[in-house]
Amino acid sequence: MILVYILLFLLIFLILSDIYIKYSPKSKLFLEPINYKIKRKDGLNEIIIDLKITNKNQNKETMVTNINFELDFFKSQGNEYSQNLNYQEDIYIFDQKKEKNLNNYWPTTIIKSNSELLIRVIYKFKNNNIRKKIKYIWLKVFWENYGHFGVSKKQDCFLVNLDAQKQNPKKVFEIPINNKYNALAIKTDLLGCFDNPANTVIKYCKGIVEKNDILTIGESPLAIMQARYISPQNLKYSLFSKAFCYFFHPTSSLATACGMQLLINKIGVTRITIALIVGFLFKFVGIKGVFYRLTGSESSLIDDISGTVTPYDKSIVMGPIFADLFCKEVSKYLNIDVAVVDVNDLGGVKVLASSNKKVDKILKRNLISNPAGNGDEKTPIVLIREKSK
Repeated sequence: MILVYILLFLLIFLILSDIYIKYSPKSKLFLEPINYKIKRKDGLNEIIIDLKITNKNQNKETMVTNINFELDFFKSQGNEYSQNLNYQEDIYIFDQKKEKNLNNYWPTTIIKSNSELLIRVIYKFKNNNIRKKIKYIWLKVFWENYGHFGVSKKQDCFLVNLDAQKQNPKKVFEIPINNKYNALAIKTDLLGCFDNPANTVIKYCKGIVEKNDILTIGESPLAIMQARYISPQNLKYSLFSKAFCYFFHPTSSLATACGMQLLINKIGVTRITIALIVGFLFKFVGIKGVFYRLTGSESSLIDDISGTVTPYDKSIVMGPIFADLFCKEVSKYLNIDVAVVDVNDLGGVKVLASSNKKVDKILKRNLISNPAGNGDEKTPIVLIREKSK
């Protein structure tokens, strides 16, 4: 009977902890990318980046007390880091649809509930050959939220591709898989949240795909285009995340407090605790992977920092959303089967979504060798093509 009371107390404690984590006061301001453009004006190269801050709280206004922007620069080959570029920064906000120059000083700005603030950042580069020196800009935004929750410091990052408008020649690498199928790995630019997922995949595959091809894209590149990544600084890890992460292999994305906290925020400590206990019992009798089955795809699709290519190696990447809709949209346009997959170098193949379930078995057999690669290949799109008889 005492054991029953202890278990009941533990269950109540876990449920109350979940309620606290879910409903405790927190900032509901979100920084989202809109678009960017590149032009020359007065002999200078200008990069104009539009963002917006949305307050998704239904009844609380929140203040942005400060915001700062920093730029990292990367060359095209292998994402090499570059420094010492001379530029001028101008920040504008749109107040009552009027553009207001902040003269590089951010005044404390109130964002009312269910409203948004539009921000424009303009960078003027004095280097005439900037487009030859760098290919990507990694825009880092450091900003402070102030409200009923106290003070919250956030960091968000966005990739700007300076060559996005160029029509670069398409590169395709043919990789033999077996006697029946070949893989065609399609090289892309480094992808970011300014890239529309469906339009981007269609652009790279148009003119390459053939009838009966099966198009696959990795879950992480799709998630990145959907802005499904987060800086660890934005996660407030708890005692639960510090404790739970010790139960996982050091190479697991759940073996850190931040990776685990992301899962806690998604499914709660109660479900994770039950999954850990049940998973341990099954593992004791030789059955592995029960924890991931009980916690669902959210747990297996988290990629902790260092799990993706530069510069996303400092972000935690989550699984994609609306993967089924993505597959259907691209499939309808290209008239071939499309799938979102999670593949690793250990032979693990998961089909997260597909436009035609009949191709799932074909993909599980033919993606074991991971033709897309797990490194810096920049070949997130792979076509599975049957060999000519």
